[in-house]
Amino acid sequence: MPNPRSPDAEGVCFPLGGDGRRSTSATGRAVFADSIRAVDPAIAARIEHTRDWRKGYIAPLRDIVLAAAQSPDNAVSISRHGLASAQQRFTFRRDKEEVPLPEAMESFSERGLASVTVRGRAAPEEEISVPYKGTRLFGSELRRQVDSWVANGVAEPSFADAIHLVLDNPDWMDLRDVDIALLGAGAEMAPTRSLLRWGARVHAIDLPRPGIWERLTAITRSTAGSLRVPIPLDAQGQPPFVVEGDVHPDDDATICSAAGVDLVTAAPEVRTWLAEIDQPFVLGTYAYADGAQHVQISEASDAIVTDLLQQRDDITLAYLATPTDVFVVPIECVEESRRRWQGRGLGGLLQAPLRIARQFEPNYPQIYSTPNGEQVGLNDSIIPQQGPNYILAKRIQRWRALAARADGVSVSLNLAPATRTRSVVRNRALAAAYAGADRFGVEVFDPSTSTTLMAAMLVHDLRNPTSSAQPATPLSNPMNLFTEGANHGGLWRAAYAPRSVLGVAALLGMFESRA
Repeated sequence: MPNPRSPDAEGVCFPLGGDGRRSTSATGRAVFADSIRAVDPAIAARIEHTRDWRKGYIAPLRDIVLAAAQSPDNAVSISRHGLASAQQRFTFRRDKEEVPLPEAMESFSERGLASVTVRGRAAPEEEISVPYKGTRLFGSELRRQVDSWVANGVAEPSFADAIHLVLDNPDWMDLRDVDIALLGAGAEMAPTRSLLRWGARVHAIDLPRPGIWERLTAITRSTAGSLRVPIPLDAQGQPPFVVEGDVHPDDDATICSAAGVDLVTAAPEVRTWLAEIDQPFVLGTYAYADGAQHVQISEASDAIVTDLLQQRDDITLAYLATPTDVFVVPIECVEESRRRWQGRGLGGLLQAPLRIARQFEPNYPQIYSTPNGEQVGLNDSIIPQQGPNYILAKRIQRWRALAARADGVSVSLNLAPATRTRSVVRNRALAAAYAGADRFGVEVFDPSTSTTLMAAMLVHDLRNPTSSAQPATPLSNPMNLFTEGANHGGLWRAAYAPRSVLGVAALLGMFESRA
């Protein structure tokens, strides 16, 4: 993918500044300031006067989340203004011409992608099974593990309630009646494998890299599902081979060599391809990239979502929230965290001098009250190494989820636990911190465990008519969408503020990895 800061970048672009450069920091600062301006102009002003956004973005984000907690209107207003600011600022560049992103989505309406369908040959799996620590959990074993996660503060009780309900209704797992489009179908946190095993019709979007499609087609052939694959058209509007009908397994290599499309450079064409789905479908956003490219992907995905929601009313949205963000959490999380803080014993005395250096700080030094009298905590689990671009990319998704649900759209947004993805493992400091996280009450999951659990949560949201994903289900604040069914890995109920033990966890993790 081209450098997102280059003036010659293609597709969805950060705006050009007066100096002819594309500043990711200036854009992120402006979008966050715009999001809060109508609710609290003072916070917006502080954001605009933050000189070093890379070092100074965390405190304003805390302020924005607290402001959103003050009323349902605040949460929706912040979401709508943040989305509008991003839409107005980001542009789309093609063939040396650069236009506002909404204009590009309207102008480039030609069909640019054909399709082939790869079909599985197995029967749908009738029982959910979750890979965990070298084994697979079924039935009663899975139930006990889910209850154990809740008892250990790794997940919220509503997470266990949802998984138990799925286990109580095995017919929910038959997804042969479900169409789901996955932006980033090959992403490590995408639920693609589980959905195919349960028989879903998956409309897959990912990069034109044969390795991705070889893996996806191989998975599909061994499941009960089907995979609709995008095939780019040539300059004459023709696919590179005949694509009508089912494709014989012998043709998989041909498919994989031609399949795939870049969301960032072909967002309008992806929108048109998805609009061809002639029945209600779920649109899930799971694509990921490092740094500023993640923001481009999130904004490209959101442009597609925005356009499709304007065209039709039969779409359900699906997202995963990251636990390394800022959340308003129930008072029960605060109470459990403080109980653990009080139970540190001698360790607490030994740690006291280190708090001068902001080490071993309590997770919740303060309790906040909302106007309706509800007491809540503010969990700040942002990891600075992930940077402000990561937070902006994930915040665009959070904002869209809240705004769409307020407009009557069903939205499945589940908080996924900290997970050992390749992007984390590549960062030596983060990999070490994750290795030592268990010393502080935080469980880090393997990708196969996280994706299966999150796929089960998605099934719950689709099948349970009273789930928080349904806009008719009342929430005291729209942001409760993030807390319902949350599996945060223990970050919300841990004794210590996550950043205050990050370095120590990394040190312990490095020693353990060398042992």
